[in-house]
Amino acid sequence: MTDVELSYVKHSLYPRLALLALSLFVVGTNAFVIAGLLPDIARTLGAQPGAVSYTITFYSIVVAVAAPAVSILVPRWSRTSLMATGLVLISAGTVVAAASSSIELFTVGRIVAALGGAALVPAATAAAAALAPPEKRGRAIAFVALGFTGAIALGSPLGTALGALGGWQLPLYGVAGLALLLAGALVVFVRDIPVAPPVSLAKRFAPLRDRRVLMTLGTTLFVIAGFNIVYIFSSSVTAQATGGSGSRLAFLLLVVGLAGIVGTVAAGHLSDRIGNRLNVTVFLGVQVLVLLALPLVAASLVGTAVLFALWGVAAMEVLVPVQHRLVDIDPATSGLALSWYTTAMYVGIALAPPLGAAATGLGGAELIPVFGAVALAAALLCFQIGHLARRPRTTDAARSASAELPTVAHQS
Repeated sequence: MTDVELSYVKHSLYPRLALLALSLFVVGTNAFVIAGLLPDIARTLGAQPGAVSYTITFYSIVVAVAAPAVSILVPRWSRTSLMATGLVLISAGTVVAAASSSIELFTVGRIVAALGGAALVPAATAAAAALAPPEKRGRAIAFVALGFTGAIALGSPLGTALGALGGWQLPLYGVAGLALLLAGALVVFVRDIPVAPPVSLAKRFAPLRDRRVLMTLGTTLFVIAGFNIVYIFSSSVTAQATGGSGSRLAFLLLVVGLAGIVGTVAAGHLSDRIGNRLNVTVFLGVQVLVLLALPLVAASLVGTAVLFALWGVAAMEVLVPVQHRLVDIDPATSGLALSWYTTAMYVGIALAPPLGAAATGLGGAELIPVFGAVALAAALLCFQIGHLARRPRTTDAARSASAELPTVAHQS
């Protein structure tokens, strides 16, 4: 590149990455804000909170299945078109959900929004890698991934607070409006993104032949399930501490989100200093202890806030070394392995509502954190088994795939 071209890339890159990060913020907020609005949505629709929580399961299953399907079926589509289409679907589906008067119509709206997320998320991450020069690619991906972290830290608690002030429909309409504005902005400002060559099915499935990868993906599934069992049902878990106040619940969710940012920032440094295995073991252990302690401080807002802060740090911190483990297993196929990480993440989210509902049915809200702790213990077991597994024979299909996918993954 000439000096002029390099200067253009430098000054135009981060504004475009900011639009991509905002797009992921919309997707994340749309997914996580339901947790804080669950009781109000249930009352309006004449349904049980557990039934409404299952819409999160449907949402996550659609994303988990549709995201890879989109990349297989339309590999040559412009990424700008994919992202804009995804945002329009998110907007339309969210409007349907907000305007619905029945659980069935609400579910349809959530599924339409999920299809939009499935089109948007992989395209946005790939676009971040494609827009940046090689020496800035990692930072570009991390910058865009902050959209998801911001959704947990700010989007969900802000949406919960808005719901307490103006009804649960208000934050959903806000998400829909922002999605539509971003769709137009992407079409205007984020164009001419290089398209990577398609990857065959054989290459996509090649990493799953490695039991170490499978166990690490199992770790991911249970880590995400354990977090979301408690997060999705946080209104029930914290009912005594908040007294049913939406603003107090929003405060607790803000504590989790801000603590999660601290955990994410610290994770990389700790992984380099103490290694992934010890890192994951320690912070999964912390999460188990925190969740088991939650029922003991159920009536205290301060006590719950302290434990939520510890939980947020540990929950977000552990995701980084898990992804590093996938890279360390076989750097040559890490891009494909990390694409499976995203699928495992959404399957974990999908499992959380039925598990949380089962806990509520068996022992009430006090049992929900216990179920979360059990899922995290299962994650720890998977992680240790993965470290004991042996390296399989390397396949040419797996090896040749590394250049075709960027080594990226998303957090939740």
